[in-house]
Amino acid sequence: MSDYTLTVTDDTFDELVLTSSGPVLVDFWAPWCVPCKKLSPVLDEIAAEYRNKIIIAKLDVDANPNSTKNYRVMSLPTMIVFHSGEAIHRIVGPKEKASLLNAIDTALS
Repeated sequence: MSDYTLTVTDDTFDELVLTSSGPVLVDFWAPWCVPCKKLSPVLDEIAAEYRNKIIIAKLDVDANPNSTKNYRVMSLPTMIVFHSGEAIHRIVGPKEKASLLNAIDTALS
C-alpha cells in the first residue's frame, strides 16, 4: 500500500468513505485474489497521481463481511466510487490503468 491509499474496515467505512468531503474509490479485495494483487500497484499509482481529486481506499472482503454484503460485492476485484455518501460508479474485474482512469474521470465529471 502506498502513502496515498487508505485502509477501511466495517468499523471505519461510514466515517472514512460515506462522510468524506470528496470522492472515494473503494477497492474491495482479498489476500488470496491474484487479480487483486496485480491491481494493487496500479491503484497505488492512481492514488499518488490523483491525490487531490479522489481518495483510494482498500477494504479486505474476508475481514469485513458487512461492507462487502451491504454493497453486494459478488466478484473480485470490485471497485466502487462513492461521492457524498452514495455509490455512484462500479468497476468489476481487473482493468488496465487507462481504463481505470477513464472510469474515475467519468465518475468525477
